[in-house]
Amino acid sequence: MNAQNDPGHGDSPAAWTAVTIMLIGFTIGTVAFFFAIEWLVWASAGLVLVGWAVGGLMAKAGYGVKGPKFTPKAHS
Repeated sequence: MNAQNDPGHGDSPAAWTAVTIMLIGFTIGTVAFFFAIEWLVWASAGLVLVGWAVGGLMAKAGYGVKGPKFTPKAHS
C-alpha cells in the first residue's frame, strides 16, 4: 500500500503527542486511585482532557495526518 492509499491511522506528531499526554494522565490517575488521592485523580482526568485538546490544536496547526506540516513516512 503506498502513501496515497494509506488511511493514516493517526501516525502523526499531533496524535503521538496527544496519546503520550493522555497515557501519562491515565497512569497518574491509576496510581492516585490506588492510593485514594481524590484530588490527584481529578487532576489527572484534567490532564487527559488537556492531551485531547493539545492533539486537536496541533492537528489544526497542520501537524495531523492530512496537515501541510506532516510528512508521511514510507511503510516497509
